Amino acid sequence: MSRLIHFEIHVDDMERAKTFYENVFGWTFQDWSDYAGMPYFGAVTGDEIEPGINGALMQRRGPAPTANQPLNGFACTMGVEDYDITEAKILQNGGTVAMPKYALPQMAWQGYYTDTEGNLFGIHQPDTNAR
Repeated sequence: MSRLIHFEIHVDDMERAKTFYENVFGWTFQDWSDYAGMPYFGAVTGDEIEPGINGALMQRRGPAPTANQPLNGFACTMGVEDYDITEAKILQNGGTVAMPKYALPQMAWQGYYTDTEGNLFGIHQPDTNAR
């Protein structure tokens, strides 16, 4: 069985993207640009003892996704403790709503957003009372 072990988010403006993900999700970054041969920052997304994966922000090498086009990559979803607080942070830091919050009945709250670079991502708050 193949397991997701790393992700890359393609960005136009590295500093803007780092600021977005730091402010919204509390991620930290390690500069791996020398190793990658281009602007490339490893993303530490949480404590190693918790489930989840780390990834990276990578300098985009082609055109950014345009509005309303089919997804041209992976949509990563981040687990959050409080959906509404996280959504407020997303919007305050330049993100936009792609698909508003909706209930996965008796399981969770889910929604999709675009980051400052035009990339789609989801947030997911477990809640057995979601309806």
